[in-house]
Amino acid sequence: MTSTLPTPITARSIEPTKHGALSISQRIRQRLQEADVPFLANDNISDFLHEGELDQLESEVAEKVRELLRSLVIDIDNDHNTEETAERVARMYLHEVFKGRYHPQPKIASFPNVKQLDEIYTVGPISVRSACSHHLVPILGSCWIGIKPGQRVIGLSKFSRVADWVFSRPHIQEEAVLILADEIERLCEPQGLAILLKAQHYCMKWRGVKEPQASMINSVVRGDFRHDPSLKAEFFELVKQQESLLSH
Repeated sequence: MTSTLPTPITARSIEPTKHGALSISQRIRQRLQEADVPFLANDNISDFLHEGELDQLESEVAEKVRELLRSLVIDIDNDHNTEETAERVARMYLHEVFKGRYHPQPKIASFPNVKQLDEIYTVGPISVRSACSHHLVPILGSCWIGIKPGQRVIGLSKFSRVADWVFSRPHIQEEAVLILADEIERLCEPQGLAILLKAQHYCMKWRGVKEPQASMINSVVRGDFRHDPSLKAEFFELVKQQESLLSH
């Protein structure tokens, strides 16, 4: 379970379905509440899903999406374009764009830092695909990760895997980088860690103020990157160099 900003959960009533039995989402929610575990939009709840329940949840979500489409006065019974939209949306949410909530973290092996490497390196740009938790519209961008190795290291491709898993949830960008930093620190315990995230938010591009060029940039620095200004400056310079290579 990952929650950088845990919020106490107040007791909520769980209403049974019209047939008297709890729905699958209600049973999962009850399980989480009994364990006093948060299930915020950017939390991972895979530890509390039993075998086969994700398929059941997909069916429930599809039915809820059908009701949403009906409430939008779309004739899904006769419209060939939306006939299977509900099933597609449910599958997309649970297994693609929000998979970081419902699927466990990919297996990521770490290895001893046998040569005691202590020079920093950066990985990036790593593609970011997330969703704004306010409107559930895309957040698209890139992130860079800087590492000063500690006692263990992980392969370069694994940074992309863990980033994809973390970002595939509803987020606000400020919290997303903190959760990613927590996961990387847990995986390889670096002496220093720096993350830079640049992204465009479709809640600003597609709706609201409709600013097509607006973007957001934020970063997190920990360990030696935080305490050594020259190391921090080196990270941002390396990011600039990587961006420059892509522009040619």
